[in-house]
Amino acid sequence: MRNKTFVIGCGRLGAAIALDAYKAGDSVTVIDQNERTFSRLDEGTFAGFTEVADATDARALEDFGILSCRDAIITTGDDNVNLFLAHLLDRRYKVPHIYVRFNDPNYRDLIAGYNVRAIYPFQLSYDTFVGLKKEGDE
Repeated sequence: MRNKTFVIGCGRLGAAIALDAYKAGDSVTVIDQNERTFSRLDEGTFAGFTEVADATDARALEDFGILSCRDAIITTGDDNVNLFLAHLLDRRYKVPHIYVRFNDPNYRDLIAGYNVRAIYPFQLSYDTFVGLKKEGDE
């Protein structure tokens, strides 16, 4: 049985992750409120599922198969929505692997004790800048 992956938010990051998961053989469902965002998924490469929906709607998540999901990646542009979804997927649906993007690194404390791993673009960008600056100063 193929790994079932949910990607919530089909911006650049969500689309790239969905394509990678699909190429790796996962059964991928991408959820976004805006149907136009699915144009980021290369039609010649991606043959997963796309669903136009509000991912905070628990019934919609259940209809799309969240109960059999192994990996969930949350990449909407709203940290509060991402936090809510991370909590929901962990506590209610017990998704084994949850990954979330937060723009604000202060959200780190709000997922402590949850089965959620986070990335923080600000921190990644800052760390890259510091490394580049050190290289330039040498």
